[in-house]
Amino acid sequence: MIRPPAIIAIILAVGAIGITRETAAEPSVDEIVAKANHAAYYQGSDGRARVKLTITDKQARTRVREMTVLRRNAPGAADGEQQYYVYFHGPADVAKTVFLVHKKVGGDDDRWLYLPAMDLVKRIAAADKRTSFVGSDFVYEDVSGRGLDEDTHELIKTTKSYYVLAHVPKDRDKVNFARYVMYIHTGTFLPTKVEYQDAAGATFRVMTVDKVEKIQGHHTVTRATMEDRSTGSKTTVEYRDIQYDIGLPAEVFTERYLRRLPVKFIK
Repeated sequence: MIRPPAIIAIILAVGAIGITRETAAEPSVDEIVAKANHAAYYQGSDGRARVKLTITDKQARTRVREMTVLRRNAPGAADGEQQYYVYFHGPADVAKTVFLVHKKVGGDDDRWLYLPAMDLVKRIAAADKRTSFVGSDFVYEDVSGRGLDEDTHELIKTTKSYYVLAHVPKDRDKVNFARYVMYIHTGTFLPTKVEYQDAAGATFRVMTVDKVEKIQGHHTVTRATMEDRSTGSKTTVEYRDIQYDIGLPAEVFTERYLRRLPVKFIK
């Protein structure tokens, strides 16, 4: 299943689960980053979840998006390529819309959007990965994550509960942030908070994990919030009916199934 950041994995309060840090040599920065990436996006060989996005603007008006998210790791690849299939249940203006991602390592992802009102399959350019995901405060990149080699990584400090890392994009022209600071729980390696900063060092976008549960042996984010401080908007994502290792076939993640719903796996 995908975690937000992430979903979308994209998928996102961990201090309360009572995990203590083992006595061991501190891992290297690269090891921390790799383990955090695995915890956020790769647990289990595949997964499924029912997801609810609640978008609240600065006037406290809310909109809700409900979807099922399917995620499959490419077999034989350690934390490598993946596929994501996102089916929207509602509301009416997005119902039956499908978002498909083929995540590449070391290259641009392939992304498709199926618009049922026009019966149209639209390719989403790689340049669109920093745009809003269906009107929420999450962006397309949050669904499947950033490539580990897209940033430089620095361990700022280590506390009893967190590794605090700063990540600086290698290609500043492709993103709207100068760096992001990530708090990674030392027991689970789940990213629990991410602060996106501009060139002046001001934090303008924040992801926080609100709830974590242990599901099929995996510490799993079940609630998280993304706040855009520049607009006053925030989006809360909630996950339920989470399952891992359900045996999703590769064919589900093809263009054919953008129009043909894989009913067996969609709740």
